[in-house]
Amino acid sequence: MRVWHPSIIFLMLFLCGSTHAEKPNILFVLTDDQAPWAIGASGNPLAKTPHMDRLAREGVYLPNAYTVTPVCSPSRAALMTSRYGSELGITDWIHPRNEPNLGLDASLPVWPRVLQQAGYKTGLVGKWHLGLLDSQHPTQFGFDYFMGHRAGGWQTVNPILEKDGKNQNFEGLNADILADEAIDFLQRHQDDPFLLCWHTRAPHTRWLPVADEDFAPYENLEIPVPNPDYPNLDVARVKRMTKEYFASVRSVDRNLGRVLKTLDDLKLTENTIVIFSSDHGYNMGHNGIWHKGNGHWVLTAPPAATENIPRGQRPNMYDNSIKVPTIIRWPDVLAPGTVNQSTYSNLDWFPTILAMAGIEADAKTILRGRNMLPNLQGEDVKWDDTYYAEYSTKHQSQTHMRMISNGQWKLIRDFNNQGRDELYNLTEDPAESQNLIDSTDNQVRKIRRQLHQQLIRKMQSIQDDAYKQAGN
Repeated sequence: MRVWHPSIIFLMLFLCGSTHAEKPNILFVLTDDQAPWAIGASGNPLAKTPHMDRLAREGVYLPNAYTVTPVCSPSRAALMTSRYGSELGITDWIHPRNEPNLGLDASLPVWPRVLQQAGYKTGLVGKWHLGLLDSQHPTQFGFDYFMGHRAGGWQTVNPILEKDGKNQNFEGLNADILADEAIDFLQRHQDDPFLLCWHTRAPHTRWLPVADEDFAPYENLEIPVPNPDYPNLDVARVKRMTKEYFASVRSVDRNLGRVLKTLDDLKLTENTIVIFSSDHGYNMGHNGIWHKGNGHWVLTAPPAATENIPRGQRPNMYDNSIKVPTIIRWPDVLAPGTVNQSTYSNLDWFPTILAMAGIEADAKTILRGRNMLPNLQGEDVKWDDTYYAEYSTKHQSQTHMRMISNGQWKLIRDFNNQGRDELYNLTEDPAESQNLIDSTDNQVRKIRRQLHQQLIRKMQSIQDDAYKQAGN
């Protein structure tokens, strides 16, 4: 009988352990419509989110994370592909009745498929909204398992969801049902390297009903309004909606606590990367509107309609619409309790997640994003904080909005509508309340020209010719 030397046994155990460590588990939590101010880590006392805040204490909080478009489907497409919606033919949310065949092309490279091919067990629980056809099903994009909804919105309570390839009736609150499914996935794959994308429905409207414990902190709370003196603001409605919205956020947070506890109980926390983000931001009375990029005026007397903008609509690219609460927890790799102020985009997830998993991207794959890891780990790297975004609306309104910002100044151009361009000094006016596009100040005009030139160069680099509509 062969007798193994203790040092040989230790080396074998170490190598086995290191093999597992080379493939960290990944839990990607993507909420729906969560504003950058709707998390306690932002400093907003209305956001009662202890479990999201726990992640911030144990990970890295990114206050300058944003999405490349302020509405659902093109943002999720960018997340999956690291490409802009204008490159993919998805520039607004996919309308299930008007666009039954529109969706993400399954031949495109996506990071869940790359992880699947590298040996990860992959699952998506929750919202997809990237196509209704079977050829656009999540399992065509590298997910071994899917439970949720292919379209955008569905019932807040007693939903009909797809599971095991067929639609089924579920009883209970949607937020709890999806969390139950996420927990079940973790339990089933605790011995495998796994990728779980948990895409919550909340805090998308409708916000109610929620569990009594989620609404309780807000029931008798006096709600401050961000722009109470905005002309004709419907203050009572803003306060009511704010309560309901934050209760919905809390339903996500409560269930996040359940999922994090499952990782703890299964002893998976140390080898699991947890990424928390949202598909885009939200407004709640800010600048007189509520909703996201396809904003709605919340005024008792909204402005009159124009040729392409119906009365009551306010398409926008405010920071509240385009920034998202984002946290990454990776024990022993990323310093806990830190805040990284650099500017990041949801285009960056593809190269970053591959780097986390130790996988090289195919050299032929077009990636518009950048690997965040060196910067997050404090390496001395050159990092450009300029960010670019786009949004062409086609449902409630007709626009071709493009945006560029250097962190201090922000230019928004609507190439489909004259008179809708905007310029903001974010340093002096972070609320974006004073549009300086028509300023006669020479320095402001110089900045406007510089940003415009950058904007056009960026559009040309991705072959986006929307600017030609305005003769530029």
